[in-house]
Amino acid sequence: MIFFKNNPAKVSVKIELEYFLESVVLIVLHKIQIIMAEKGSISINTENIFPIIKKFLYSDHEIFLRELVSNAVDATQKLKKLALFGEFNGEIGETKIKVSIDKDAKTITISDAGLGMTEEEVKKYINQIAFSGAKEFLEKYKDKADGNEVIGQFGLGFYSAFMVSSKVELITKSFKDEPAVQWICDGSTSYEINEATRESRGTDVILHIAEDSEEFLENFRIQSILDKYAKFLPIEIEFDEKIINNPNPVWIKSPADLTDADYLAFYKELYPTSEDPLFWIHLNVDYPFNLTGVLYFPKMKNDGAANSFQLHREKIQLYSRQVFITDEVKDVVPEYLMMLHGVLDSPDIPLNVSRSYLQADGNVKKINGYISKKVADKLVDLFKEDRAAYDQKWESIGTFVKYGTISDEKFFDRAKEIVLFKNTDGQLFTIEEYRQKIETLQVDKDQKLVHIYTNDAQKQDAFVQSAKRRGYDVLSMDNVLDSHFINTLESKLENVTFKRVDADGIEKLIEKDLKLESVLSEENQTKVKAIFESVVANPAHQISVEAMPADELPVSITFTEFMRRWQDMSKISGQQMMFGEMPTSYQIVINGNSPVIDKILNIGDENLQKASVKQLYDLALLSQGLLNGPELTAFIQQSVAKI
Repeated sequence: MIFFKNNPAKVSVKIELEYFLESVVLIVLHKIQIIMAEKGSISINTENIFPIIKKFLYSDHEIFLRELVSNAVDATQKLKKLALFGEFNGEIGETKIKVSIDKDAKTITISDAGLGMTEEEVKKYINQIAFSGAKEFLEKYKDKADGNEVIGQFGLGFYSAFMVSSKVELITKSFKDEPAVQWICDGSTSYEINEATRESRGTDVILHIAEDSEEFLENFRIQSILDKYAKFLPIEIEFDEKIINNPNPVWIKSPADLTDADYLAFYKELYPTSEDPLFWIHLNVDYPFNLTGVLYFPKMKNDGAANSFQLHREKIQLYSRQVFITDEVKDVVPEYLMMLHGVLDSPDIPLNVSRSYLQADGNVKKINGYISKKVADKLVDLFKEDRAAYDQKWESIGTFVKYGTISDEKFFDRAKEIVLFKNTDGQLFTIEEYRQKIETLQVDKDQKLVHIYTNDAQKQDAFVQSAKRRGYDVLSMDNVLDSHFINTLESKLENVTFKRVDADGIEKLIEKDLKLESVLSEENQTKVKAIFESVVANPAHQISVEAMPADELPVSITFTEFMRRWQDMSKISGQQMMFGEMPTSYQIVINGNSPVIDKILNIGDENLQKASVKQLYDLALLSQGLLNGPELTAFIQQSVAKI
């Protein structure tokens, strides 16, 4: 394995070279011509081969600007550090970094007023690519410097310039007041060093843009890259005669120095069109890893749609020392918190590496666990400090909490006391509060506590009202995650089961030892079932005659809990797209104790008898929203004709 640490963001890169090193070396060596003179050759060996082949390894060429601007930031910060150490006694003056385009010359220039380089340093840090300038810097000042304040390494990352350039020119003057130096390279291993004219300290990197990269000579293109990567760099960046970044974002400040207005203003800076968040968590830890950031809980509307759930994801931005890296933070942030918004900043996250490496990295795992604990602690504190405010936020908070309990056992253990149920009357209960509410009436013959719920109170209103007439309470569980959430609760809570309100007839929904007697004889039960079978004529539907209270509907359509859950969960997981939709099998429940059924049995005209059964069946379908197309049209026409 070869590990490479990049300049601007102390980017740690791991490349498995074993399987292609031999072929890459042959390609590079084919291009190398060793020139032993002042016109020299860049030092190439197996330790520093990676920067030379940057153009083959970066998938996104726009990264060159991030690398070079961050190098300039690094040089400026090092100068400030040297001034603190008493190694630089001059005037620091203006330190902003300038990015400029010359369309006529087809160049992009990145200029800084940092510490610059002497000719010796150019040879050492630019030509001998494997030599780490930052390591030497840290070693020299290890007793004075906080290593976490020193970004990157001299030279490394500089070669990303060749992804878009046919030639790169570097003009630099050291703070040590030595002559300015010009370095020129056309992308091969050959370079030139000359004396140059530069009045003040610092470095100009001049990119002569290649023909296939002239898109980067457009102002809007450079502006978009700077907006993406440089928005919060710690040194002012100037482009088109204006400062384009905020060098002092909220997350680098102490929470004690910030107000709610500061956090809300920063949220608007990140997400200008979003509603204000519910609340936020300010992260600041330096042991056993380094992590700062602010995570916001956005307002989420529960419309029960999986696509709406996905729209809220991937809004967290990952930075390394204020340099934007990515907004793909999976594995760094727990999966169930991907709906949070905000910023994370850590030099300890290995960036630009394979996902398998991220999954195995110890620091990433620690950060992941830390974030999960901080979120759980924040939610518990909110619940304990102001239950009423917590209840008001539950519609949005609930999605995070449910996803967390589904995904992470540790989170479930921390958050189980603040999980809330909402019933169809709009009341909210903790798990224990709800147990106390329903334990008198809603225990079945096996001593299981039955939680009755609806996922569409309007559509299933007839069943909800039927349950309420029996004194049962009905939960509203219409969140896109509720199918999974229910399974989790059943596996975690002892003697608890969930049944959708239309999963069975009212007497079977919570089975008791006592059963109603049927007013129909066995012969009449068989007869009425046969009539319905002749009308329905769908082998996928199961027809049964049951003894139910007389005031219940004569016919109802139910959908077993198992089949309903399988269907709901397969929609979320995409299994229907992979394997096709499983045929739906409904239960047609005939209430043998309904006076209407008795009337049907006494109709002498067979055609009229079947027409009446069809009317009852259509009404049952209609109550479940299952009557549509030509059958719905025919039902309406027949109903109108009877008026």
